Amino acid sequence: MQIISISSLKGGVGKTSVTLGLASAARAAGIPTLVVDMDPHGDATTGLGVSQESGVQDLGTLLSHPRRYTLSEHVVPSGWPEPRGAEAGSGRVLDVVRGSSRTSLFERPSTRPRELRRLASLLDTVTRYALVLVDCPPALNGVTRMAWTASSDVLLVAEPSLFSVAGTERTLRALDLFRKEYAQGVRATGVVANRVRPSSTEHQFRLGEMERMFGDRLLPVHLVEQSNWQQIQGAAWPVHAWPGETAAQSSALFDKLLATIHRPQTDRRSARRGS
Repeated sequence: MQIISISSLKGGVGKTSVTLGLASAARAAGIPTLVVDMDPHGDATTGLGVSQESGVQDLGTLLSHPRRYTLSEHVVPSGWPEPRGAEAGSGRVLDVVRGSSRTSLFERPSTRPRELRRLASLLDTVTRYALVLVDCPPALNGVTRMAWTASSDVLLVAEPSLFSVAGTERTLRALDLFRKEYAQGVRATGVVANRVRPSSTEHQFRLGEMERMFGDRLLPVHLVEQSNWQQIQGAAWPVHAWPGETAAQSSALFDKLLATIHRPQTDRRSARRGS
Protein backbone atom coordinates (compact mmCIF):
# COMPACT_ATOMS: atom_id res chain seq x y z
CA MET A 1 0.00 0.00 0.00
CA GLN A 2 1.42 3.33 -1.07
CA ILE A 3 0.76 6.26 1.27
CA ILE A 4 1.34 9.72 -0.22
CA SER A 5 1.22 12.87 1.89
CA ILE A 6 0.30 15.96 -0.11
CA SER A 7 1.90 18.87 1.73
CA SER A 8 2.77 22.54 1.61
CA LEU A 9 3.86 24.92 4.32
CA LYS A 10 2.28 27.81 2.43
CA GLY A 11 -1.49 28.06 2.29
CA GLY A 12 -3.40 28.83 -0.88
CA VAL A 13 -1.20 26.93 -3.36
CA GLY A 14 -3.86 24.35 -4.22
CA LYS A 15 -2.75 21.44 -2.04
CA THR A 16 -6.29 20.15 -1.52
CA SER A 17 -7.05 20.66 -5.22
CA VAL A 18 -4.10 18.42 -6.10
CA THR A 19 -5.33 15.82 -3.60
CA LEU A 20 -8.78 15.84 -5.19
CA GLY A 21 -7.34 15.70 -8.71
CA LEU A 22 -5.20 12.68 -7.83
CA ALA A 23 -8.18 11.02 -6.15
CA SER A 24 -10.21 11.55 -9.31
CA ALA A 25 -7.43 10.10 -11.46
CA ALA A 26 -7.01 7.10 -9.17
CA ARG A 27 -10.71 6.28 -9.23
CA ALA A 28 -10.84 6.68 -13.02
CA ALA A 29 -7.92 4.22 -13.22
CA GLY A 30 -9.69 1.73 -10.94
CA ILE A 31 -7.12 2.02 -8.13
CA PRO A 32 -8.74 1.36 -4.71
CA THR A 33 -8.01 4.61 -2.90
CA LEU A 34 -8.49 6.09 0.56
CA VAL A 35 -8.31 9.86 1.17
CA VAL A 36 -7.34 10.85 4.73
CA ASP A 37 -8.34 14.44 5.42
CA MET A 38 -5.87 15.72 8.03
CA ASP A 39 -6.51 19.41 7.46
CA PRO A 40 -8.67 20.75 10.34
CA HIS A 41 -10.65 22.78 7.79
CA GLY A 42 -11.92 19.53 6.24
CA ASP A 43 -11.93 20.91 2.70
CA ALA A 44 -11.06 17.57 1.08
CA THR A 45 -14.00 15.98 2.90
CA THR A 46 -16.34 18.64 1.50
CA GLY A 47 -14.82 18.43 -1.98
CA LEU A 48 -15.35 14.66 -2.02
CA GLY A 49 -19.05 15.12 -1.35
CA VAL A 50 -18.96 13.70 2.18
CA SER A 51 -21.25 15.18 4.80
CA GLN A 52 -19.89 16.09 8.22
CA GLU A 53 -22.93 14.23 9.58
CA SER A 54 -21.84 10.94 8.04
CA GLY A 55 -22.38 8.83 11.16
CA VAL A 56 -18.74 7.77 11.59
CA GLN A 57 -15.97 9.11 13.78
CA ASP A 58 -13.88 11.96 12.41
CA LEU A 59 -10.11 11.73 12.08
CA GLY A 60 -9.41 13.85 15.16
CA THR A 61 -11.34 11.41 17.33
CA LEU A 62 -9.59 8.43 15.74
CA LEU A 63 -6.17 9.98 16.35
CA SER A 64 -7.06 10.61 20.00
CA HIS A 65 -7.48 6.86 20.57
CA PRO A 66 -5.78 5.01 17.69
CA ARG A 67 -5.81 1.64 19.48
CA ARG A 68 -9.48 1.89 20.33
CA TYR A 69 -10.74 2.23 16.77
CA THR A 70 -10.47 0.16 13.61
CA LEU A 71 -10.00 2.63 10.78
CA SER A 72 -11.93 0.60 8.20
CA GLU A 73 -15.07 0.93 10.34
CA HIS A 74 -14.93 4.73 10.08
CA VAL A 75 -14.45 5.36 6.38
CA VAL A 76 -17.22 6.55 4.09
CA PRO A 77 -17.50 6.35 0.31
CA SER A 78 -17.08 9.57 -1.61
CA GLY A 79 -20.22 11.23 -2.89
CA TRP A 80 -18.80 11.74 -6.37
CA PRO A 81 -20.66 10.64 -9.51
CA GLU A 82 -19.03 8.12 -11.80
CA PRO A 83 -16.31 9.40 -14.17
CA ARG A 84 -16.93 9.74 -17.89
CA GLY A 85 -17.27 6.41 -19.63
CA ALA A 86 -17.62 4.36 -16.44
CA GLU A 87 -20.59 2.08 -15.94
CA ALA A 88 -22.86 2.77 -12.99
CA GLY A 89 -22.04 0.56 -10.03
CA SER A 90 -18.66 -0.38 -11.51
CA GLY A 91 -17.25 -1.02 -8.03
CA ARG A 92 -14.55 1.66 -8.13
CA VAL A 93 -13.35 2.28 -4.59
CA LEU A 94 -12.78 5.81 -3.30
CA ASP A 95 -13.28 6.15 0.44
CA VAL A 96 -12.71 9.03 2.84
CA VAL A 97 -11.63 9.45 6.45
CA ARG A 98 -13.59 12.51 7.47
CA GLY A 99 -11.62 15.57 8.54
CA SER A 100 -12.68 17.90 11.33
CA SER A 101 -11.46 20.70 13.56
CA ARG A 102 -10.60 18.11 16.25
CA THR A 103 -7.44 17.33 14.31
CA SER A 104 -6.10 20.73 15.39
CA LEU A 105 -5.58 19.26 18.88
CA PHE A 106 -2.45 17.62 17.44
CA GLU A 107 -0.99 20.70 15.79
CA ARG A 108 1.54 21.15 18.57
CA PRO A 109 5.07 20.11 17.50
CA SER A 110 6.15 16.79 18.94
CA THR A 111 8.95 14.30 18.42
CA ARG A 112 7.60 11.64 20.77
CA PRO A 113 7.33 8.36 18.83
CA ARG A 114 3.95 7.58 20.36
CA GLU A 115 2.56 10.88 19.08
CA LEU A 116 4.18 10.63 15.65
CA ARG A 117 2.87 7.11 15.02
CA ARG A 118 -0.80 7.78 15.70
CA LEU A 119 -1.79 7.86 12.03
CA ALA A 120 0.57 5.00 11.15
CA SER A 121 -1.09 2.86 13.82
CA LEU A 122 -4.49 3.47 12.28
CA LEU A 123 -3.29 2.74 8.74
CA ASP A 124 -1.48 -0.43 9.81
CA THR A 125 -4.89 -2.14 10.10
CA VAL A 126 -6.02 -1.20 6.58
CA THR A 127 -5.69 -3.70 3.73
CA ARG A 128 -8.40 -2.78 1.23
CA TYR A 129 -6.58 0.01 -0.59
CA ALA A 130 -3.67 0.20 -3.01
CA LEU A 131 -3.27 3.96 -2.53
CA VAL A 132 -3.76 6.33 0.40
CA LEU A 133 -3.73 10.10 -0.18
CA VAL A 134 -3.21 12.22 2.94
CA ASP A 135 -4.25 15.86 2.65
CA CYS A 136 -2.05 17.69 5.18
CA PRO A 137 -2.58 21.11 6.75
CA PRO A 138 -0.41 23.97 5.40
CA ALA A 139 2.02 23.96 8.32
CA LEU A 140 4.94 21.97 9.70
CA ASN A 141 3.19 20.95 12.90
CA GLY A 142 2.36 17.73 14.72
CA VAL A 143 -0.36 16.80 12.24
CA THR A 144 1.96 17.07 9.23
CA ARG A 145 4.68 15.19 11.11
CA MET A 146 2.23 12.37 11.83
CA ALA A 147 1.40 12.19 8.14
CA TRP A 148 5.05 12.11 7.07
CA THR A 149 5.82 9.40 9.63
CA ALA A 150 3.07 7.21 8.17
CA SER A 151 3.95 7.84 4.52
CA SER A 152 5.93 6.09 1.83
CA ASP A 153 6.01 9.27 -0.29
CA VAL A 154 5.68 13.02 0.24
CA LEU A 155 4.46 15.29 -2.55
CA LEU A 156 5.02 19.02 -2.04
CA VAL A 157 2.76 21.42 -3.93
CA ALA A 158 4.19 24.76 -5.07
CA GLU A 159 3.10 27.64 -7.24
CA PRO A 160 5.64 29.23 -9.61
CA SER A 161 5.92 32.37 -7.45
CA LEU A 162 8.72 33.81 -5.33
CA PHE A 163 7.28 33.11 -1.90
CA SER A 164 5.99 29.65 -2.75
CA VAL A 165 9.30 28.55 -4.30
CA ALA A 166 11.27 29.84 -1.30
CA GLY A 167 8.86 28.17 1.11
CA THR A 168 9.10 24.87 -0.74
CA GLU A 169 12.90 24.95 -0.58
CA ARG A 170 12.69 25.41 3.21
CA THR A 171 10.13 22.62 3.45
CA LEU A 172 12.40 20.20 1.57
CA ARG A 173 15.24 20.94 3.99
CA ALA A 174 12.95 20.36 6.97
CA LEU A 175 11.58 17.17 5.41
CA ASP A 176 15.06 15.77 4.76
CA LEU A 177 16.03 16.33 8.38
CA PHE A 178 12.79 14.81 9.63
CA ARG A 179 13.15 11.75 7.37
CA LYS A 180 16.58 10.88 8.76
CA GLU A 181 15.38 10.93 12.34
CA TYR A 182 11.71 9.98 12.37
CA ALA A 183 10.30 9.07 8.93
CA GLN A 184 12.69 6.58 7.42
CA GLY A 185 9.79 4.88 5.63
CA VAL A 186 9.51 7.80 3.22
CA ARG A 187 11.05 6.52 0.01
CA ALA A 188 10.44 9.41 -2.34
CA THR A 189 9.88 13.15 -2.15
CA GLY A 190 8.84 15.33 -5.05
CA VAL A 191 7.57 18.77 -5.95
CA VAL A 192 4.71 19.48 -8.34
CA ALA A 193 4.18 22.93 -9.85
CA ASN A 194 0.52 23.88 -9.62
CA ARG A 195 -1.58 26.67 -11.14
CA VAL A 196 0.94 27.25 -13.91
CA ARG A 197 0.10 29.85 -16.54
CA PRO A 198 2.18 28.90 -19.61
CA SER A 199 1.85 32.40 -21.10
CA SER A 200 3.23 34.09 -17.97
CA THR A 201 6.84 35.26 -18.22
CA GLU A 202 7.09 35.22 -14.42
CA HIS A 203 5.87 31.65 -14.23
CA GLN A 204 8.34 30.49 -16.85
CA PHE A 205 11.15 32.19 -14.94
CA ARG A 206 10.09 30.57 -11.66
CA LEU A 207 9.77 27.16 -13.29
CA GLY A 208 13.37 27.47 -14.47
CA GLU A 209 14.36 28.48 -10.97
CA MET A 210 12.55 25.44 -9.55
CA GLU A 211 14.38 23.16 -11.98
CA ARG A 212 17.73 24.53 -10.79
CA MET A 213 16.82 24.39 -7.09
CA PHE A 214 15.00 21.05 -6.92
CA GLY A 215 16.60 19.06 -9.76
CA ASP A 216 15.01 15.65 -10.25
CA ARG A 217 12.65 16.31 -7.37
CA LEU A 218 10.65 18.68 -9.56
CA LEU A 219 8.19 16.41 -11.32
CA PRO A 220 7.92 16.72 -15.11
CA VAL A 221 4.14 17.24 -14.96
CA HIS A 222 3.10 20.88 -14.45
CA LEU A 223 -0.54 21.45 -13.52
CA VAL A 224 -1.95 24.29 -15.60
CA GLU A 225 -4.29 26.79 -13.98
CA GLN A 226 -7.90 25.97 -14.76
CA SER A 227 -10.49 28.75 -14.81
CA ASN A 228 -13.46 26.62 -13.71
CA TRP A 229 -11.70 24.63 -10.97
CA GLN A 230 -13.59 26.46 -8.20
CA GLN A 231 -16.86 25.58 -9.92
CA ILE A 232 -15.90 21.90 -10.07
CA GLN A 233 -14.93 21.82 -6.42
CA GLY A 234 -18.00 23.81 -5.40
CA ALA A 235 -20.17 21.18 -7.03
CA ALA A 236 -18.21 18.40 -5.26
CA TRP A 237 -17.51 16.65 -8.54
CA PRO A 238 -14.42 14.82 -9.79
CA VAL A 239 -12.62 16.57 -12.61
CA HIS A 240 -12.84 13.35 -14.65
CA ALA A 241 -16.65 13.59 -14.65
CA TRP A 242 -16.89 17.30 -15.45
CA PRO A 243 -17.89 18.16 -19.03
CA GLY A 244 -15.85 20.33 -21.33
CA GLU A 245 -12.43 20.44 -22.97
CA THR A 246 -10.75 22.33 -20.12
CA ALA A 247 -11.72 19.66 -17.59
CA ALA A 248 -10.58 16.94 -20.00
CA GLN A 249 -7.16 18.61 -20.28
CA SER A 250 -6.86 18.85 -16.50
CA SER A 251 -7.92 15.21 -16.15
CA ALA A 252 -5.15 14.17 -18.53
CA LEU A 253 -2.58 16.11 -16.48
CA PHE A 254 -3.69 14.44 -13.25
CA ASP A 255 -3.55 11.06 -15.00
CA LYS A 256 0.08 11.80 -15.93
CA LEU A 257 0.89 13.02 -12.42
CA LEU A 258 -0.58 9.88 -10.88
CA ALA A 259 1.37 7.69 -13.31
CA THR A 260 4.55 9.55 -12.32
CA ILE A 261 4.19 9.06 -8.56
CA HIS A 262 2.16 5.86 -8.15
CA ARG A 263 4.05 2.63 -7.54
CA PRO A 264 1.72 -0.36 -7.81
CA GLN A 265 2.05 -3.08 -5.19
CA THR A 266 4.20 -0.89 -2.91
CA ASP A 267 4.33 -2.28 0.61
CA ARG A 268 5.11 0.24 3.33
CA ARG A 269 6.83 -2.28 5.60
CA SER A 270 9.08 -3.40 2.72
CA ALA A 271 9.87 0.26 2.04
CA ARG A 272 11.03 0.75 5.59
CA ARG A 273 13.32 -2.27 5.39
CA GLY A 274 14.80 -0.90 2.18
CA SER A 275 15.46 2.64 3.47
